[in-house]
Amino acid sequence: MERVTVAIRRIDGNDDIPLPRYMTNQAAGMDIYAAVRHEEVIPPGKWKLIPTGIEIALPAGYEAQIRPRSGLALRSGVTLLNTPGTIDSDYRGELGIIMINFSDEPFVTRRGDRIAQMVIHRVCYAAWDERDVLEVTTRGDGGFGHTGS
Repeated sequence: MERVTVAIRRIDGNDDIPLPRYMTNQAAGMDIYAAVRHEEVIPPGKWKLIPTGIEIALPAGYEAQIRPRSGLALRSGVTLLNTPGTIDSDYRGELGIIMINFSDEPFVTRRGDRIAQMVIHRVCYAAWDERDVLEVTTRGDGGFGHTGS
């Protein structure tokens, strides 16, 4: 598996929050932890920006995708807005996680809770080649649900 070195900085007062980490040897995503100062309650149907206490500096040509944790979604009805969220290589602020509660019960986020996962990807830039006609395919313009159920 390819490895890339990413600079990371803990924001002052967050030395007790673990750095993002892979929970298994073949995990694609690193778990990210909440750096809330006190319990944050997310009411049903509402969302909150949860701090992580970290900043990263990705190398040029990479992005970090922020994704939900499947266990939180299944057990608690909690997921992320703006999913996947993209962290660009030139962003230098604190990573924030926009959590939303789709359940009927309030959801409590505590300091050190695993709240999301981060996947590092290479980025490719597209160069547009404008044409009057595009190559014909069997699918054509078949869109949503075109193959049936």
